[in-house]
Amino acid sequence: MTDQAMSPEAAARQRIDTTVPHSARIWNYWLGGKDNYPVDEEAGDAYTAVFPGIVTIARSSRAFLGRSIRHLVQEAGVRQFLDVGTGLPTEDNTHEVAQRYAPESRIVYVDNDPMVLAHARALLYSSPEGATSYVDADVFDTDGILEAAARTLDLDRPVALILSGILGHIEDYDGARALVSRLMDGLPSGSHLCVNDGSRGTDPDYEQAQDAYNETGAAGYFLRPVEQIAAFFDGLELVEPGIVSVPLWRPEPGTDPKPIGQHGGVGRKP
Repeated sequence: MTDQAMSPEAAARQRIDTTVPHSARIWNYWLGGKDNYPVDEEAGDAYTAVFPGIVTIARSSRAFLGRSIRHLVQEAGVRQFLDVGTGLPTEDNTHEVAQRYAPESRIVYVDNDPMVLAHARALLYSSPEGATSYVDADVFDTDGILEAAARTLDLDRPVALILSGILGHIEDYDGARALVSRLMDGLPSGSHLCVNDGSRGTDPDYEQAQDAYNETGAAGYFLRPVEQIAAFFDGLELVEPGIVSVPLWRPEPGTDPKPIGQHGGVGRKP
């Protein structure tokens, strides 16, 4: 098969290096997914040997995503979602949660990781009433992201911007804030921002493990003080209970959540 005849997914698979650990695949491994390789399992096991709580953080982040989307659909009435930095498909992806409560929901996923592109078809099984699409784009190409999203979403109507575990990959804090601002500037009043990311100040063992991981030369992930995560929401109306450790954000009834080094929240654009 020639490159011209090759599907984007097949071309992406040729770009995947299975000899080097990859953060998205390691995260997938911690979530119990299958889209990873032995090298990722080894790296994930090495991390959990230092800090076993990372599995709880990964799964709590995913659970927060589900609860926040449910709120956005059922209480805020949102029917459009822009999920930037999608990561590998697993259970309860954004479109699955949104369309479970509102089948007409429309979702655009954005990532530029060849591993994610290779598995993007798993993100495109929409309900008949709704729609999903995948955009292969750099996270900093905000104009390109919004232009591509407009082919599936009506950007004159409210959109929920999902940034789940992606902003910590951007070492430059000012750059991360500017990215959020540019994307939210392209969305109308009534839109929402949903962010959750690794935080400092709650779990010293997590901080030590992540700092050590960043020194290995792998793609880094940078934990931030809670006040810096909160500042991503400047100018927005925070949804109760505000910016909190993600297990404490509207926990399921009957649970007894404990704070972890992962904070997030939801805000509405006035």
